[in-house]
Amino acid sequence: MKWATVRHDERTHAGLLRGDEIHLLQEKDLSLVLHDLSGAAERAGESGICELDKVEFLAPIPRPRKILGIGVNYAAHAKESVTFIKNPTSNVQKWFNKQATGANGAYSDVHLPVVSDQLDYEAELVVIVGKTGRHVPEARAMEMVAGFCCGCDFSVRDWQRASPTMIMGKGFDTHAPFGPFLVTPDEVNDLQGLQVRGFVNGELRQTGHVRDMTFSIAQQIAHLTAAFTLEPGDVIFTGTPAGVGAGFDPPKWLKAGDTVRIEIDQLGHSEHRIVAEKKVTVLD
Repeated sequence: MKWATVRHDERTHAGLLRGDEIHLLQEKDLSLVLHDLSGAAERAGESGICELDKVEFLAPIPRPRKILGIGVNYAAHAKESVTFIKNPTSNVQKWFNKQATGANGAYSDVHLPVVSDQLDYEAELVVIVGKTGRHVPEARAMEMVAGFCCGCDFSVRDWQRASPTMIMGKGFDTHAPFGPFLVTPDEVNDLQGLQVRGFVNGELRQTGHVRDMTFSIAQQIAHLTAAFTLEPGDVIFTGTPAGVGAGFDPPKWLKAGDTVRIEIDQLGHSEHRIVAEKKVTVLD
């Protein structure tokens, strides 16, 4: 199944994709139905049926409790990261969190921050958690997965380098887009063979396969749940292949007007226009 959260007639709905249509639920987003997608499928259409070109795709989980990312999880990316990550290679998984306010739709604009001109892209496969789990062994870890999406871990490299952790450089608003829909595991043939591709202005910059990950998805989930509980709707960015802007000499930072496109076999694509952030004070 393919599930999405969309906006239609100024209202948001979770919905099930069937052909060129989306069958809407009463629930406002997917986080409310992840515990029983089969039951939700039986109700799909209760709030109407729309053509896909008549809706706006939001992040499938618009406000995740947790957005977690693993660093340098492809060997070739680890090699190119020596200039902006301290000790990029390790036998221990390197994790950071992106902020809930970074969640963004698969076709939404992404901010070039006011405070930096070192905006970078990282094409990634994204996992959406579907069950509550703690101390989940690797052998059972994939039972935690509700589905997969395309994603881009946008990163502000000077802010990333300036902090002992990556939280600041990874945590900017709009910088955690994923979608356009959640594809359930039964829809994915040969997960390890899926290819991740990243383009900037039509130029292919990144290619890699899921099998190239240093730590598998199951290993990632087992490691995370050894420390804390994962819950339905949590979002995991699983690492990026080589070819990020910081890896070039000189670096190829994103600029306002650029377009970043992520493609993953069987999961669709996302596409983002880079726009200059407007400095507006919010104090509500």
